Amino acid sequence: VNSQSPLIRVCLFTLKQSGALKRKLQPPHGNPAVKRKRKLSPNTFRKGATEADGREEGSSSQKPVPKKQLTGKQNESQRNKPFIKTSSLFKNNPDIPEIHRKEVQQVQENVFTTDSFSQLDLHPHLISTINTVLNMCSMTSVQKQTIPVLLQGRDALVRSQTGSGKTLAYGIPLVQSLQGKESKIQRSHGPYALVLVPTRELALQSFDTIQKLLKPFTWIVPGVLMGGEKRKSEKARLRKGINILISTPGRLVDHIKSTECIHFRNTQWLIIDEADRILDLGFDKDVAVILNALNADRETRQNVLLSATLTEGVTRLADISLNDPVSISIADEIQKVPEPAPQTDRETSSSSNCMEQENFAVPDTLQQYVMVVPSKLRLVTLAAFILQKCKFEKRHKMIIFFSSCEQVEFYYELLVKVLSGGSESEQPGHSSLSSVSLQFLRLHGDMEQEERTEVFHEFLKSKTGILLCTDVAARGLDLPQVTWIVQYNAPASPAEYIHRIGRTARIGCRGSSLLVLAPSEAEYVSLLASHKINVSELKMEKVLASLMKDDRFKLHRPGSKKSCGKNPQEVRERATVLQTKFENHVHSSEGNVRWAKKALQSFLCAYTTYPRDLKHIFHIKSLHLGHVAKSFGLRDAPQNLTALPTAGSKRKTKARPNRCDLLKKSHGKRRLAEILRSEYSSGMDTAGAKVRRK
Repeated sequence: VNSQSPLIRVCLFTLKQSGALKRKLQPPHGNPAVKRKRKLSPNTFRKGATEADGREEGSSSQKPVPKKQLTGKQNESQRNKPFIKTSSLFKNNPDIPEIHRKEVQQVQENVFTTDSFSQLDLHPHLISTINTVLNMCSMTSVQKQTIPVLLQGRDALVRSQTGSGKTLAYGIPLVQSLQGKESKIQRSHGPYALVLVPTRELALQSFDTIQKLLKPFTWIVPGVLMGGEKRKSEKARLRKGINILISTPGRLVDHIKSTECIHFRNTQWLIIDEADRILDLGFDKDVAVILNALNADRETRQNVLLSATLTEGVTRLADISLNDPVSISIADEIQKVPEPAPQTDRETSSSSNCMEQENFAVPDTLQQYVMVVPSKLRLVTLAAFILQKCKFEKRHKMIIFFSSCEQVEFYYELLVKVLSGGSESEQPGHSSLSSVSLQFLRLHGDMEQEERTEVFHEFLKSKTGILLCTDVAARGLDLPQVTWIVQYNAPASPAEYIHRIGRTARIGCRGSSLLVLAPSEAEYVSLLASHKINVSELKMEKVLASLMKDDRFKLHRPGSKKSCGKNPQEVRERATVLQTKFENHVHSSEGNVRWAKKALQSFLCAYTTYPRDLKHIFHIKSLHLGHVAKSFGLRDAPQNLTALPTAGSKRKTKARPNRCDLLKKSHGKRRLAEILRSEYSSGMDTAGAKVRRK
């Protein structure tokens, strides 16, 4: 080293100055200063010995280890260590609050009675069809109270819990009335009964039930009108004649305005099923058009309104459409239908106040759970729950509710690719559990009607499977053998919560439901308790522990022993491996990243639509965008979310406004109704959004 170098001279001067300062600071009388001991490792001694050997020339025969050789050994040991991209799932998460809930007495309904259908004054062939084709011998509570009233020709407002048999409650007296006409009904006479339902799937289901009841009475022709089908073929069926017409409001209004052959001169029945949902979706104007068309052709008829929840809108519709109705409410503790209030009182009362006073009936065979999960862990917890129930326990049929169509599409693709096994499950060394395939299906309003119908029937017939859907499947659908309902995104009201969990535990069967909440949303449990809904807490750690049964998510280390028990550290490692698999798939292509960002954007848009009285629980500012992005397989919080394209935005034709535009333009409760209405629309829009396929 050149000692005349300016840099070296500065360093030497600094060392001299520090040595002089050290001598100056030494304590008097020769007492040595206390030195802090430094921890030494074996490598320290080896290094010191090597340096000493290097200084003593010829004193030892050992040669110093070359520096390049040390570096090579270190690199070799580094290569032997397993390397995976890790995700910090368990750091910087908010504390999970303790759920303080008071035990409340749930409103219960006795679903079945001991009375049989043979005790009613029904046609023998109809009783035989009910017993043999529908496999029902005894009536449910709602059927016992409703059928005699409707057979007397009275109007009725029927309220009962989901899955209690309300379709047969109006279907049986309807068929009994029509088959008993003195002059035999002809197909060319047109509609004798009109049944309005909110969704296409419920229209198909109601049509199937009525068709079974009409098996002995072949001269009575049922028919269904709904969005997504060809209007030309529906016009042809209307020209031939339909006696029991089942329809969604939007499509029926289209035919009233454009189809000349449709008439209601002989219509004697008007049945509005799931009336609250029809009004919530903003179909009140369509219902008004339908009522005007009915009244123009025939003023006298029998009217029936059915719902599982009672809202101010249903009460107002009952005042308009029902004539001296009989109010039927099954649960003992549910408040009776209020007397029609003056117009001024109705204007001042709000729907939220109506909801606060309402208690909901829940089947006693339904077990309800809630799980508080930090945003970063939502995806892996959902995946672990699916594996636990549908792979390891098996024989489970599950429905998972999301708040937007984009989320359904994204999570469907993601879960199919990562959880269904693919090529990994075929590799040797994997357990037989990991080779069990999972069947995923999806259902939402942006799908073409042909595909929606196919998925609906496939899930209807299957014994197992996981259906990812929006609230399009939350009303009225009778999907047999569904054992678990998962609400990945919390519903906007307790009434919607009741309808979602009503897809399981139907007609006396057993079922379970799980509500997933973020730590900032824990107060939602107290809201449910105020409506006499009890939920039990399910710990997130218990669900994540099920990953110990699947060796695909094991972090392989050289020389590691076989895992035993539920080691919390290993559970976290496996959860991290699973999250890494999700993130690797999302970031494997730019298209996947765009889908993830679009799904995240739709979630944020839907999150802003919670009603004002729930903003203290669900507020957009309480979300950590980076943590929420993890639940969509994104490694970082994305930028410029508002600039992302939405489904159908590339079309040159005038497209339907996307969900975010509706959020900005609409206000109040009508905002959510306009967004969701796309899922229940008439299907007449030529520029309706289509599902993009890869």
